[in-house]
Amino acid sequence: MLLYGILAFSTVTVYRAVTSGSPVKNMSSSAAGDGPKYTVEERGSPYTLDYRLYFKGPQGYISPWHDIPLFADEPSKTYNMIVEIPRWSNAKMEIATKEPLSPIKQDEKKGVPRFVHNIFPHKGYIWNYGALPQTWEDPNHIAPETGAKGDNDPIDIIEIGSVVRHRGEVVPVKVVGTLALLDEGETDWKLVAIAVDDPLADKLNNTADVEVHFPGLLKATYDWFKHYKIPAGKPANEFAFDGQYKEADFAHKVINETHDYWKKLMKEPSPALNTQSLQPEAVHQVTQDLWAQQVASQPPLGQPADIPVEVDKWHFIQF
Repeated sequence: MLLYGILAFSTVTVYRAVTSGSPVKNMSSSAAGDGPKYTVEERGSPYTLDYRLYFKGPQGYISPWHDIPLFADEPSKTYNMIVEIPRWSNAKMEIATKEPLSPIKQDEKKGVPRFVHNIFPHKGYIWNYGALPQTWEDPNHIAPETGAKGDNDPIDIIEIGSVVRHRGEVVPVKVVGTLALLDEGETDWKLVAIAVDDPLADKLNNTADVEVHFPGLLKATYDWFKHYKIPAGKPANEFAFDGQYKEADFAHKVINETHDYWKKLMKEPSPALNTQSLQPEAVHQVTQDLWAQQVASQPPLGQPADIPVEVDKWHFIQF
């Protein structure tokens, strides 16, 4: 049995400038070359519970979860990644699966915005973190590979390329493998990917290639997911496959399965999650007027709230 201990120290103040990660900018994200362009609209104050990041496509408001295609280019098996959390940032942002338009919001814990801790030698998230649209890890399905049910969210993905992305970007990515995290008894796949426009993208096809060009990153990723909840008083996370990474072909299979679960979810007449979308096959259709009213009802963009000082602490874990 491993024994975990935690020591917390304040980091140097230079980290303060990057605690929030890359700011949202007035950007235009391309899903695939000359494909659809997406922009974002912020509401509320960043780092508060009323913050929301809404998405727009060529025809108006969209749900990023339901209306952005899974594939950037299906023949080459490249996918659209929705960036929720830029690398080096601490604010735990996520797609709000129960809300109309599925905006990005900050997760909360005990009624306050949630931030992840800094675990030595890392600062916040160590890659760009996000989700694949049009996927869903069905909580009613027990994955035979893991023996655990899905976590009721879109499938998670980390992007390991050289660019620190912005919250709300839609980035075409190439998947090279996956880690099977068991998060509090639920299957929580963590896909490993690289942006297709990264200089090293052509050289990465599997996890062995990642180790060659990003030595130590896969081990650091395993350690990060295993330990990141310990400073909050929770035990270390567990993994299927003894913590071994599965390769790209396996990851594509998992993505296809979660895409099929999403298709079934969109046809449910009374889902627990919000499935309003512009998809013609969806049960719950919406209009631009209704979505515009929903966004307009939210508070206007305000100044970011102060980030708690404790977010800058460094945690040293002994095991």
